[in-house]
Amino acid sequence: MDFLFSLNGELFIAAYLVGGIPFGLLLAKFFAGVDVKSSGSGSIGATNVLRVVKETNPALAKKLGAATLALDALKGVVVLTAGHFLGASEATLWGIAVLAVIGHCFSPYLNFEGGKGIATGMGVMMFMLPIETVIALVVWFGFAKTLRISSASSLLGLTALMISSFYIHPDMPHAPVILIGFILFYKHIPNIIRIIQGKEKRVI
Repeated sequence: MDFLFSLNGELFIAAYLVGGIPFGLLLAKFFAGVDVKSSGSGSIGATNVLRVVKETNPALAKKLGAATLALDALKGVVVLTAGHFLGASEATLWGIAVLAVIGHCFSPYLNFEGGKGIATGMGVMMFMLPIETVIALVVWFGFAKTLRISSASSLLGLTALMISSFYIHPDMPHAPVILIGFILFYKHIPNIIRIIQGKEKRVI
């Protein structure tokens, strides 16, 4: 019980609970009156918000998609920033990063279902590994423009981040990076299967 009331415990709980806030679901319901969990891919992320809302209101879809992307990316960063200013150790910050991603992917507000975690993952990685994240974003942007498949470009960007972290920071503990990467790839298994089958939808 003492751990739950310690600084680390409170930061970890906050990371999971804040990470679990389904901004895409809330924004789409409030501003567009649609349930993204029962439409499109069923994901609560920016891509599905854009895809579903675009069917009825293309202009609003872009705004809600961008807002979802930004808010999902900032979820983990908010708690990481608080932890940093409160003097949390690097190990604690990595714990916050992992739990924010877990919260988004397995939200306590959605019966432990959630989004694919790319935006939240990139947000925490930008805080923890900014150089590697910039590399990942460049790779993501390049493949997004050519492949026009959101899941494929995201996973390729994630792969670039993971690989580059071993070269840029060879002495750091890579377990949190690998764990976050594993979670994100796991959440994308249906997408990966559709990519292999040639059935994954393109972003138009």
